[in-house]
Amino acid sequence: MLALRLVRTSRPSALARRALVACAAGAVGFLLLSALGHAVAHPERPGAAAVRLLWCVVPLAACAHLAVAAVRSDPGVRPRAGLDAVGVGPARLPLLAALTTGLYCALGCALALPVFLHLRGGLDGVLGRTLGGTPGGALERVPLAGAAGELLGAGHPLPRAAALTLLAVPPLAAAGASAVATRMRAAPRDHRTEPPAVLPHRPPPVPAGLPWGVAVTAAGLALETYAAERFTASAGPRVPLPGPPEALGPGIVAGWLLIAAGLVLAGPGLVHLCGLLLTAGRPGVLRLLSGRVLREEAPRVGHPAGVLCAVTAGALTAVRLHGPGAVPGGAETAVGPLAALGAAVVVVCAVAGALSAASEFRAARAPANDGLRRLGVPRRLLRAAAALRVAALLGVLGSAAWLVAELASMPLVR
Repeated sequence: MLALRLVRTSRPSALARRALVACAAGAVGFLLLSALGHAVAHPERPGAAAVRLLWCVVPLAACAHLAVAAVRSDPGVRPRAGLDAVGVGPARLPLLAALTTGLYCALGCALALPVFLHLRGGLDGVLGRTLGGTPGGALERVPLAGAAGELLGAGHPLPRAAALTLLAVPPLAAAGASAVATRMRAAPRDHRTEPPAVLPHRPPPVPAGLPWGVAVTAAGLALETYAAERFTASAGPRVPLPGPPEALGPGIVAGWLLIAAGLVLAGPGLVHLCGLLLTAGRPGVLRLLSGRVLREEAPRVGHPAGVLCAVTAGALTAVRLHGPGAVPGGAETAVGPLAALGAAVVVVCAVAGALSAASEFRAARAPANDGLRRLGVPRRLLRAAAALRVAALLGVLGSAAWLVAELASMPLVR
């Protein structure tokens, strides 16, 4: 009941973020049901079903990332005296965040099920059997069933237990990620026992994720290259791209997932590197202010920036593989509706997560900016420092995304 009351009394901006998370969870649930329908319609190709489910991991991770970003910027799950009075202290806040996130993700998945059944041509049949009518002619009464029936496995019975199990995956994943993020956010506040007068004179610590991120990205590139070599040795001199998801082997897909995970892991280190580059040499006031702020806020904005970098690298790789000249004819090949839906979910979640992190960053820096303005720092200098931070992030992250995209597309376009 407390989670429902917090959802009902939230601010409009928080409700908008939650609605976006619910839509993303519903889209991921639709993609999972589509993979199930294709597997039921083609039982002779279990490898294709496994690859389709593996592809669904990407929008599922993007949905969990957006849920974490929404929880981090939600004031309803922050430590407050009112929550302590009802027995919800810092130890139970992760449970509250998980319940709140799972609630609207389950709502989105519940709305995705009738949409999937309608497009599959089975909603009229289910309603007819429930009301005692005849399910015959359901495919003809549904306008979109003819176009989407084959893609979603129409005409084959859908296992109810498997469908409900797949629909439970997005809420559980988002709720678990939100609980972990809430616990990790509350942990640093409990260990700050040093006097605050000493903290401003210490340089911010260097994030330890950059070497690990580079190693994971290199492992993903090596796995993709090895899988592409084996695939082209058996399928021909060229990987058949663009094509359906099962046109790629699981090794190539797993390599791409490792590359994306490495970029996300290296995000805080890349943001800290931007701060170091800005303060290199003999910096002036503008560069010094911008660089120190980036180095201090790298743990906060690093992972959303890494997610955006990974999505940009994926988009550049897709343009390289699916654009003009990617196939021998030199023409563009249309992307399927399910692939377009998955790509849209990933892009929207990445951009929304970055904007949410920017909003959280701005709220966290508001007291410091007010103090600088009271000391006489002009607003124009603060705006120029913010623009310089954005330019540095775009330069470093854009270069990293372009380099990774070129390396990822090399084994597939030769």
